[in-house]
Amino acid sequence: MDSGSKYMIRRKIFTLFGAAFHIYDASGQLIGYSRQKAFRLREDIRVYRDELRQDEILLIKARNILDGWGIYDVIDSASGVLLGTWKRQLWKSMLRDQYSLQDAAGTPIGVLAEDNMTLALLRRFIFGALLPQGYRVMLGDRAVAEIQQRFNPFVMKVDVATNAACNLDSRLILAAGILLVALEGRQG
Repeated sequence: MDSGSKYMIRRKIFTLFGAAFHIYDASGQLIGYSRQKAFRLREDIRVYRDELRQDEILLIKARNILDGWGIYDVIDSASGVLLGTWKRQLWKSMLRDQYSLQDAAGTPIGVLAEDNMTLALLRRFIFGALLPQGYRVMLGDRAVAEIQQRFNPFVMKVDVATNAACNLDSRLILAAGILLVALEGRQG
């Protein structure tokens, strides 16, 4: 996964328990797969290279049980090294979803926010899922990635695009997309 790349995350709708996600690169090749277990009190999303689930490449793990603030550590599965942390900004997310990004040392380095307040309010109070969500990842005043939900009433698809100037590990951006798909799947 490289900077200046595009990915598509697709959530499988018809699973008996839990959720399944497929991650594709710009050429449509499967580069990641995750199957969440149902009825978990703490998020534990493991991303594998393919559907065989033998080669785990990324772990996204909630720090706390049933935490409204949602603190999610993103860990390289091969080395066990913490890449960074996404932390939901609960009060700001009431009207417009927002997460802060912290590096491995806990220093805030960026923000993931819903595209704009007007669209966020229209989604929440009028149109619901009929108006797809859009997000930007900002490092200071610089947008380094966009995450855009496609409108489709039957299949949840989210496009993730990082620009060439993005100096973050692209797995942090991809983890944000996966979290949004997982959490939106539970909310909507």
